[in-house]
Amino acid sequence: MTGRRRPSSRPIRAAVAALSTAVGASLLTGCGTVLPNEADDAPITVMTWAPQGTKATNMPGMPAMAQAFARWVNDTGGIHGRELHVVTCNEHNDAVQAARCAQRAQEEKAVAVVGSYSQFGRAFISPLEVAGIPYIGGYGLTQEEFDSPYSYPVNGGQAALLAGNGRQLASRCEHVALVRPDTIAGDELPQLLSTGLKAGGRAAAQDVRAPEDAGDYSKQATSALERVGADSALGTAAQGATLDSSCVTAALGNRTGTFFDSFRRVQDDHPKVRIASILGSVRQSLVDSTGGSSSPLEGTYATGWYPAADDARWDPMKKVINKYAFDDNRIDPNDPGTQTTWIGYTVLRSVLMSLNANDISARTVRNALDDGHAVDTGGLTPTLRWGYDDTLHVPNYSRIVNAHVTYQVVRNGRLVAVRKGFVDMARTLENYHPAD
Repeated sequence: MTGRRRPSSRPIRAAVAALSTAVGASLLTGCGTVLPNEADDAPITVMTWAPQGTKATNMPGMPAMAQAFARWVNDTGGIHGRELHVVTCNEHNDAVQAARCAQRAQEEKAVAVVGSYSQFGRAFISPLEVAGIPYIGGYGLTQEEFDSPYSYPVNGGQAALLAGNGRQLASRCEHVALVRPDTIAGDELPQLLSTGLKAGGRAAAQDVRAPEDAGDYSKQATSALERVGADSALGTAAQGATLDSSCVTAALGNRTGTFFDSFRRVQDDHPKVRIASILGSVRQSLVDSTGGSSSPLEGTYATGWYPAADDARWDPMKKVINKYAFDDNRIDPNDPGTQTTWIGYTVLRSVLMSLNANDISARTVRNALDDGHAVDTGGLTPTLRWGYDDTLHVPNYSRIVNAHVTYQVVRNGRLVAVRKGFVDMARTLENYHPAD
């Protein structure tokens, strides 16, 4: 994008279309009455995809939340009286399937892909760009989501989470090891975490690669403990640091629970080390399943995009879930995937309602967003805009408009906020230098 877009010609086209319809109706009826256009009542189709039933990370709550949102919208008047129709697709954690989901979005004539999850940005962004379909409120897992002009992210993605986690841990930990997936999407995580650590005056993170679908992570847990233990011992001699100031953070999605099981088994043979993670890896459901207030995750630090799950700003989403998806156990209101989908669809609805009912398409949705349409998310994010002057200057992440994160901790078995409000990571991310 090299500059501002030209003023939209949508009002002129709408006026011409209305005049043509009126003239045609007059010829048919002999008066000025406009006949209804059946196409104006056609459903508005959008798509949401996510992996389900795989051995790695699964996000079934995202398409389920999309369907619940559509039921709510349609039960409360639709979009200018038109039905919102959600098509879902199982991405299978597979690049070929991700591309097929994108191709299906074109076949279904979707006006947008909303609130979706995939680690294969290269596979799905290109087909969407060719079809001219905007990608609104994706989970934020891949660099392509923050580089394509057809993408409209609602959070700062993995970049903001990892840099934020580094800043959070810099105040607590002398040395940090990161256990992350040995994937293309995982390769950039250590540098992002280290950007936050360095901003807090700490050394770069130790990088521990791990398979994303393993059933045991004892080897990786041992490696992480040894690395921060060895570094801490050096720090003790040089700076008087203690081993208790070391931390291991994990970003393994659904497998983070499996990693922490392995971590607990090998930790007894090593110095005590604090554990941490990013939200999406540490979830309230994981804390509950590992003992609640007696969980070994008690005291774990976590960095998230949005307010803590017990914040009243989530009440509207929870009411929709309770009424329109009460018996759907795929939806966890505490899950950041569910929350991101809610925000993504909030953006979609706001944009659609701003358009002429007879002129809703992928092109008009993109034009409205590019022209700076502002979306109020009820305080779950800052006001969102994607105009030319709204994006941040982050290397490789040119589409970020929201770099806010929240600091949380597991306390008495609940993920709660460490401090009020958001922490803006924009300046830290602007100092990010991608590895060559």
